[in-house]
Amino acid sequence: MLTDELIQEDTLTPLNTRFSELLSGLKQKLKSVYHERGDINKLAITRGMPPFVMREIMSVNPFSAVIPKEYGGLGGDVTQSIALMSAASYESLALSLTFGINMALFLQPVLKAGQEDTKREVTNRFITQQNMGGLMITEPDFGSDALNMQTSYSDHGSYNHLKGTKHWAGLTGWADFWLLTARKDTGEGRLARDLDFFVCDVTKPNQGIEVEEFFENLGLYQIPYGRNKIDVQIPSVHKLVPEKSGVKLMLDLLHRSRMSFPGMAMGFIQRMLDEAITHCQQRFVGGKSLLGYDQVQQRLAQLQAYYTTVSAFCVNSSKKAGLKYDLSGIGIEANAVKSIATDMMQSASQTLLQLVGAKGYRLNHIAGRSTTDSRPFQIFEGSNDMLYSQISESVVKLMRKQKETNLFDFIKNFDLTSKASSMLKEQFNFNIDLGMPQRKLVDLGQVIARVISINQVLDLSNEGFAPKLIDGATACLRQEIDQLMASFNGSNKTNVIEDYRENSNWLNFVV
Repeated sequence: MLTDELIQEDTLTPLNTRFSELLSGLKQKLKSVYHERGDINKLAITRGMPPFVMREIMSVNPFSAVIPKEYGGLGGDVTQSIALMSAASYESLALSLTFGINMALFLQPVLKAGQEDTKREVTNRFITQQNMGGLMITEPDFGSDALNMQTSYSDHGSYNHLKGTKHWAGLTGWADFWLLTARKDTGEGRLARDLDFFVCDVTKPNQGIEVEEFFENLGLYQIPYGRNKIDVQIPSVHKLVPEKSGVKLMLDLLHRSRMSFPGMAMGFIQRMLDEAITHCQQRFVGGKSLLGYDQVQQRLAQLQAYYTTVSAFCVNSSKKAGLKYDLSGIGIEANAVKSIATDMMQSASQTLLQLVGAKGYRLNHIAGRSTTDSRPFQIFEGSNDMLYSQISESVVKLMRKQKETNLFDFIKNFDLTSKASSMLKEQFNFNIDLGMPQRKLVDLGQVIARVISINQVLDLSNEGFAPKLIDGATACLRQEIDQLMASFNGSNKTNVIEDYRENSNWLNFVV
């Protein structure tokens, strides 16, 4: 049995071979549950997931790929998790997100900062019992403002008592383990500035989490979300021990997760591309296939550019996002990768929907479903608008430190953009206002993120990736940069008129 083989120490079988066997086994299970035993077009629009689906998928022990050998796993890391998420997202974005939650948001931080007894207990149950884990950070009144979370804990020596409310945690009511964040109660109603992480085992006494409400989430129907009441007593051995601080650990966790987003984007965008090409080959309008129309060619070329760009992200993240690295300080790159990858996911689904036409605008068609399922990726783990703004804020901070105001002079010397700078001198050779308003920060962040993307695509080119796809991706990204620069250089300063109803009813102006 494949699962039994995976947990044995076999020095004769190379890691990549054993992982290839696991990945092949996973793909076979996906084909079985989504196309033979079940119908993905029906399963994906039903709340929750039939037990046989997860039972079959988990039977190949996918998460063992990212668990070190000393804990019974294959010893892999980010490359394997990206490959697993990509395989899953080709069939189901919800399943891929389930994989991402378990690996990037739970297992990896526990492996990095967990105490030894906790790591052994968690990994053993993941491998032998196919347990799952999730992360709870977000609170009803504190979404992106996570540092002001109000979930608190008090230290009682052998255990810590956590109290608060968390919501929008993927796998609500499902996960066996939860990584909970809280701030220490220092007395007199004050909470510590730093935060801490705790591994909550809901199968143990005094650690059960009450689900107060399950949300009717729009899309990603197979993943449960809700509001959770936290009132648990967690053994002190289950508290994570960060190298520096809880905030640094959270940044490291989130940045590593954002660097893993290309895994979910990769399979999804490839599926959108495959579906679009197949449809355009088979659909005839005016006596010729859709492939014969120039506008269709432009849309398909854009999808291939997305495919190539995200491929570059996957290669780059595989090299940079391993657990041995501290990613707390790579905000510019992590934010760019997450934002561009998820923007491309949504755009790819919109393109497929446009090409398919009316029949795609159904919940049980992959085009319509994918448009809904991919949309929240632009929101969770940091709204893309916010992340683009943070990219610019970080760049402006670096420019101030370097006493630099010329944008081109900055990007040609910045390691994330230096390779791409030579093809962008004409657009970037000007001085920027380091005190620009937020809307301009967002515009500039979108531009810089695409320059970073070109840089990574050029790195991929050096690895021998298909030259024609490289050329298409750089051309697409440069065109997007041109369009965004036009917005950035514009002088739109309009603001909302809150009492807009005054003298604005169109019926009063009909002659």
